[in-house]
Amino acid sequence: MSSQPQNPHLLLQILIIISLTTHSISSSPPTVYELLPKFGLPSGLLPDNVKSYTLSNDGAFVVELTKTCYIDFDYTVYYDKKITGTLKYGSISNLDGIQVKRFFLWLGVDEIKVDLPPSDNIYFQVGLINKKLDVGQFESVHACGDKVNERVGSDFQSWKRVLELPTPVEEIEMLITE
Repeated sequence: MSSQPQNPHLLLQILIIISLTTHSISSSPPTVYELLPKFGLPSGLLPDNVKSYTLSNDGAFVVELTKTCYIDFDYTVYYDKKITGTLKYGSISNLDGIQVKRFFLWLGVDEIKVDLPPSDNIYFQVGLINKKLDVGQFESVHACGDKVNERVGSDFQSWKRVLELPTPVEEIEMLITE
């Protein structure tokens, strides 16, 4: 007695379903967190609440978040619900939707770059200021916070250091040692 299938069409249908399932799994687009490293950038540049993203052939992108949020790196960073820019290997330019808190001001981040070949540094262009930071703090995806971490004391201390003048005793010591 042979053990041939009762319904040969059933076997064909199963093979087609398996083939279609495998094809749809393998052709699904990468998450934005998988995409960033393919462009030489750390995956933790964006918070953990990305709802969707689109990327055009020319590198223009739109990232939609479920809500606005804040993350504390070396500086507090604000993410708008919609982030746009141009993605190229090693950089994001024309960036809109990300701001950094510096002293009491919120400043827009215009561009993000990494060294090529990769190093331990990442660069943020904020207006005319180019700030170099350790890339390590951006390698993992961070949870989104609802509020600004109130670092008023540290902001006050930063302003105080900028505005502080040397005391007369320090000036006298400087004159004596010269």
